[in-house]
Amino acid sequence: MEAVADCPRPARPDKKEISWQAVYYHFRKWSADGSLQKVWQASIQTVQSDLDLSQLNLDGSHALAKKGGESVAYQGRKRAKTSNILPIRDANGYIIASTGIVAGNHHDAFNLKAHLQTAFKSMKRLGLTIAGAFFNADAAFDTYEARQVCFNYGVIPHIAENKRNCKAPKRGRKRLFNAEVYKRRFATERNFA
Repeated sequence: MEAVADCPRPARPDKKEISWQAVYYHFRKWSADGSLQKVWQASIQTVQSDLDLSQLNLDGSHALAKKGGESVAYQGRKRAKTSNILPIRDANGYIIASTGIVAGNHHDAFNLKAHLQTAFKSMKRLGLTIAGAFFNADAAFDTYEARQVCFNYGVIPHIAENKRNCKAPKRGRKRLFNAEVYKRRFATERNFA
């Protein structure tokens, strides 16, 4: 008698193939052991020849967190609990680094110095040459600390000036700002859309 090894097993409608618990278990396991981080790094190295690192674009995105999660807090503008993340993209729109998750009740520039240092270090570890790149960000990120971190990593801060609460002109050298370069950060807005 011939073995029936080549025949597929009959489907059992009463048994689920994959449960949500299995997906949750593996996702937590891969997050904890660094597997997802390695996949992220390998994906960036795969597209490295397509990257345009002449510009680094930063913007924030609040995501609703209806069922909770890491760093969740009420955000009045969205009228819900949210988390915020600040991805950094190249000129073509590829996400090449990201900050940690920030609770939704904080503004975009909350703890920005530490987040930028971590993001720039991760880009350097991946072998990405960011020195001389324009760092595009909107006026919400116009802080002394953000500009200082950019200078420390050889990146040119190209941040729109925040004119809130500015009764007198700012002292010192006029800040670099080119409206044409700033318009190119629209790739970041397209990614969020």
